[in-house]
Amino acid sequence: MSSQPVVAIIGGTGLTQLEGPQIAAAHHLETPLGKPSGVVEAGDWNGCQVLFLARHGHPHAVPPHKINYRANLLALQELGATAIIAVNAVGGIHADMGAGKISVPHQLIDYTWGRESTFFDGEFRPLDHIDLTRPYDETLRQHLLAAAARIGQPVLDYGVYGATQGPRLETVAEINRMERDGCDLVGMTGMPEAALARELAIPYASLCLVVNPAAGRSDGEITMDDIRTVLADGMQRVRDIVAATLAGMKA
Repeated sequence: MSSQPVVAIIGGTGLTQLEGPQIAAAHHLETPLGKPSGVVEAGDWNGCQVLFLARHGHPHAVPPHKINYRANLLALQELGATAIIAVNAVGGIHADMGAGKISVPHQLIDYTWGRESTFFDGEFRPLDHIDLTRPYDETLRQHLLAAAARIGQPVLDYGVYGATQGPRLETVAEINRMERDGCDLVGMTGMPEAALARELAIPYASLCLVVNPAAGRSDGEITMDDIRTVLADGMQRVRDIVAATLAGMKA
């Protein structure tokens, strides 16, 4: 990590505005691959330069499969991002991943389709291949885990994130399949975001808030009211971890 990091935070469902940083500028960018999801805010938080982008826009409007992930990542690169913390609201598959738990995932499986998922498409950039053996940057993961420990915020130091197409939630049979595949969490935005960050050589890690048990992992139906209740409390804890991470990276 650079001694003067520029940390980009990509906010997901429940995090369309970032309270805490002193915002100095709002960037309305147009990249060679189109517009990002919204304005990129730049400022200072705990002595670190930060960028903030709401993945679904603000207000929350862009569905997971229509997000211009490539434009989002190019915009953050253009503004000098040296690391990216992605915040994701997810469903819990593994028994340890109950509603309200926070995970720092270590692996992922991609079930999405039809998304623009690479810069190396032979048009924008020449065909090339990246190593995605470990999709999340381990140094950045450890910053998140150490920060959570410093402030006494329990987090799970593992998780296999299964990225689905959305915007609908999954069927019980789909979740059963994902569990057999080894997934602990299910979300809709983890890919191609992680791969695109790797293509740009920007360290990337995710902070996942479990907002509901995945299909078939509870007795009742999944309701948006229940999800919103978890988001209201959980995203404040996520913000606390991000703030502590920035303080640690600056030190």
